[in-house]
Amino acid sequence: MARRPGSSSRGPARSDRLPAEAVTSARKPHAPAPTPPASPDPGLVLLGEFGRPHGLHGEVRLKSHTSEPLAIAGYGPLHASDGRTLELANVRPAGGSSPDLLIVRVKGVNDRSGAEALNRVTLSIARERLGEVEGEDEFFLTDLIGLTVEDSAGTVIGSIVAVPNFGGGDLLEIRPAAGGPTALLPFTKAFVPSLDIAGGKVVADPPDDLFAPPGPKPDDDPG
Repeated sequence: MARRPGSSSRGPARSDRLPAEAVTSARKPHAPAPTPPASPDPGLVLLGEFGRPHGLHGEVRLKSHTSEPLAIAGYGPLHASDGRTLELANVRPAGGSSPDLLIVRVKGVNDRSGAEALNRVTLSIARERLGEVEGEDEFFLTDLIGLTVEDSAGTVIGSIVAVPNFGGGDLLEIRPAAGGPTALLPFTKAFVPSLDIAGGKVVADPPDDLFAPPGPKPDDDPG
């Protein structure tokens, strides 16, 4: 049975840290990347976001935020961020390295200009239509947005502003409490051992250089 759209459950704990390149590339914290998988309306759960048109006959790319990407087509009419109600049809994987990228057709959209008008439009579903999550380690991704992040000593290190996924698993985009650029932390039990959504916080075990600025490029080295 497909897992609930817009929900998540952390994978197995990892004892190894990601290579610096992977963390840094993930730290393209939604920047420059798609909007985070959370809806500004707490009554809605964000399910996907349209991208560029595909071909000339109304097909369009869609980034799915559901646990099973193709499941986004099974929930009937969805709320669009431009005020419309849209329904998906003819959904298929786009191929390539991003399993959550789909090629879809939207009912009533039959040409490229209609597909172009969908670019950057998001799709959401009313939260009550999804029911309650199952199990203490399953939750809606939108519930993580705004949570305080503490270290194991109880010191506040920041807050969660987004939960992106670039194909390698969910990541927490964290804004540091001291200010400055955000950074991304792999959302596994090794890096995030404790969740207290009701209490408004998570406990993290981040690398020491989580908020460190990137080092100078070789061309910038004065030596």
